[in-house]
Amino acid sequence: MSRGEGFFARIREDVVAARLRDPAARSGVEIALLYPGLHAIWAHRVWHALWVRRVRFLARAGSQITRWLTGIEIHPGAQIGRRFFIDHGMGVVIGETAEVGDDVMLYHGVTLGGRQREGGKRHPTLEDGVAVGAGAKILGPITIGAGSVVGANAVVTKDAPADSVLVGVPAKPRQRREGEDTRSILTTPEYPEYHI
Repeated sequence: MSRGEGFFARIREDVVAARLRDPAARSGVEIALLYPGLHAIWAHRVWHALWVRRVRFLARAGSQITRWLTGIEIHPGAQIGRRFFIDHGMGVVIGETAEVGDDVMLYHGVTLGGRQREGGKRHPTLEDGVAVGAGAKILGPITIGAGSVVGANAVVTKDAPADSVLVGVPAKPRQRREGEDTRSILTTPEYPEYHI
């Protein structure tokens, strides 16, 4: 596979992933032209390539332009996996040392942020297949295990094992129940066990 074929294959893969995750999607053309989450990811790939080649000022400048155009801020140092999808996307912030696995989905208003001023790893790691609901904040150098679901508006500051469900402020992980449908907690907060 040539470099150009690989580039276009990744774009097609992103469009297919978006179509599978968004029931409102009507066509691949609509997704490619009108989904700011994909535009931010595609731009991030360019800025990240510059970042790792130590063309840091241009990478940061490019990421700021992308932020102005899409409302999504992804630091060029962040490591993003394949088939990453940001639904709607406005207000998403992904910090410099964040690591995002394959097949991860974020809704609008999500922050993958830091809690400390020291250097080094400051932002979260989301393993493969994690889904994060609208407005959720995942803060610090923590790891959210593969297949986990973070509910809307949850605030997560501690590690969670694979296949966890995290809701509340502060969020506490619990294992996903057999056959549990977690789609509703991605858009509607559910805080039955937690008190603010």
